[in-house]
Amino acid sequence: MDSYLVPFGEGEDEFVEKRSRFIGHMWRVESEEEARARIEETKKRHYDARHNCWCYVIREGGVLRYSDDGEPQGTAGQPILNVFLREEITNVCCVVTRYFGGILLGAGGLTRAYGGTAKLALDAGGVCRMRLWATVAAPCTYPLYERMRLLAEQCGGTITDTDFGADVLLTVQLPGENVDIFREKVTELSAGRLELLVMDEQFRPGPRER
Repeated sequence: MDSYLVPFGEGEDEFVEKRSRFIGHMWRVESEEEARARIEETKKRHYDARHNCWCYVIREGGVLRYSDDGEPQGTAGQPILNVFLREEITNVCCVVTRYFGGILLGAGGLTRAYGGTAKLALDAGGVCRMRLWATVAAPCTYPLYERMRLLAEQCGGTITDTDFGADVLLTVQLPGENVDIFREKVTELSAGRLELLVMDEQFRPGPRER
């Protein structure tokens, strides 16, 4: 199954340009219905704003939608969408709310403000990768503990739990395609004395990448 980039979490940030206040909101969504619900929630929360411009990208069906919500055509919804297309982010919904400050920004100024605010919201929420992840139990001796940690990192893994008993038991989240590589490295490191146990495999978001 392919991997792809999605928002890590909800993101919100804002930008002020010539007294106009732009507030960016971003979410990970799985359907058009969920995206529409987020847009409506935001419109209700910012009912007194001049504009609530938005976009969403849904992987299933290759759905792309955007709205300028009364701004000049091409100055709001498309620049917001372009941020996520450029970053190759999918299953995302973003709304940029504008409280008008009384000074016209022009087409170029609007394009930069809407696109820039969407990028701020993306940066606030972060990005992660949807892929097959394996949860692996990795036992090791105390002398090999630091080496095992490094091996897990080299294989793209994240240690999510460590149990210190007679020996050490690491719980490692690994990309599914790297489990065999990790197993080979552990076998080599321990001269075949340590064995991994794959406890679970799921297609889900991974840790934040940026």
